Amino acid sequence: MPDRTVAPPFVDAVNFNLQLQPYQKYTLKNGVKVYAIDAGTEDVLQIEWVFDAGNWQEEKNLQAAVTNHLLKNGTGSKSAYEINEYFDYYGAYLNRNCYAETATISLHCLTKHIKELLPAVKEIIAGSTMPQKEMEIAVQNMKQKLDVNLKKSSFVAGRLIDVYLFGEMHPYGRFSRHEDFDRLTREDLLSFYETYYRNGSLKIFIAGRLPEHIDQLLDACFGDLPNAAVKNRNFSIDPAAQKKYEVINDDKNNQGSIRIARPFFNRHHPDFLKCQVLNVVFGGYFGSRLMANVREEKGYTYGIHSYLLNNRYDNGWMISTEAGREVSAAAIAEVYREMAILREEPVDAEELLLVKNFMMGSILGDLDGPFHIIGRWKNIVLNDLDNAFFERSIQNIKTITAADLQEMANKYLHPEAFYELTVV
Repeated sequence: MPDRTVAPPFVDAVNFNLQLQPYQKYTLKNGVKVYAIDAGTEDVLQIEWVFDAGNWQEEKNLQAAVTNHLLKNGTGSKSAYEINEYFDYYGAYLNRNCYAETATISLHCLTKHIKELLPAVKEIIAGSTMPQKEMEIAVQNMKQKLDVNLKKSSFVAGRLIDVYLFGEMHPYGRFSRHEDFDRLTREDLLSFYETYYRNGSLKIFIAGRLPEHIDQLLDACFGDLPNAAVKNRNFSIDPAAQKKYEVINDDKNNQGSIRIARPFFNRHHPDFLKCQVLNVVFGGYFGSRLMANVREEKGYTYGIHSYLLNNRYDNGWMISTEAGREVSAAAIAEVYREMAILREEPVDAEELLLVKNFMMGSILGDLDGPFHIIGRWKNIVLNDLDNAFFERSIQNIKTITAADLQEMANKYLHPEAFYELTVV
């Protein structure tokens, strides 16, 4: 029996031996890959159907997003109301989302109801009708939401900085306007749906307390979908020539939305993992350099963060904050000052250990439960990374040195490489 009067030894999180639970992999008869994590203490599960049907594939702006939104708004045999009622009856939650490269349908439900729910999802994937009335309602709602968001400096800043980084014709830089909604037709949506959902490329990710023979259940419902390979489209980056912008969105606004960003590389680059650690030191957590300076010391903002964009192809490094209009320029100057310090001075041992412990602790939290675990695997699979990527990430955190971070800072943290935007 342990001696309760003696405190257990303290162990730094950096010394934890973190392992990512391996997935089970099934291949349906049509070639669809299923990645499964059977874990958890509750009889619930999450399934996500991932299609190569994001903005990257669309011929018209908003074609992907509106198609995805209308997937559960009517099939050949059920109205939007009947679809929602069906899933509500079983206490299930069905959602759909559209991203830059992919689009998803996700289902959360009790394990015992999966047999009744899978055919309903199959009907949505193979039999959506994109009713004209539902399209008109959805477009009207999206226009109204856009009008509201355009009054927010943070929303405008997010749109414009992507344009400066990638160009307005690039899928990552494209943004919506009223006229884009007006140009869309039901035929555009049906064409996109037919190509990228009914006959598109599909992967399935499932996690939770899985029922017996889940592979057979999925095969029976989805094994006859065409699952045709989607031709990858290539886009060139067309960054803005000018590097500094100030946009007046509201003359009466006393707050400025600041975005500072540079083009960057994706996870396949050999420096990516080292730069992830450097980013945490710089602005990636509450104790970062930027937070200590711009928030705690100067009081210019409630929060400032830096992060690497989560794109599959072209990428970026972003600094984001909201500051008072009169101190926005000073806040930007402090960001560049912190870049200079990281280039010129090595991170001390105590700060580096703190960052390593924070990163390892965050990963440990992300491994709590089957939904988080499958999320990690989904990120690896969809970015075409090998199964050892997680282990390399852990080893990188454990072994990175102050000299490595200073080298990365001298390679990538130069003000002249960054676009600078303030929207007030």
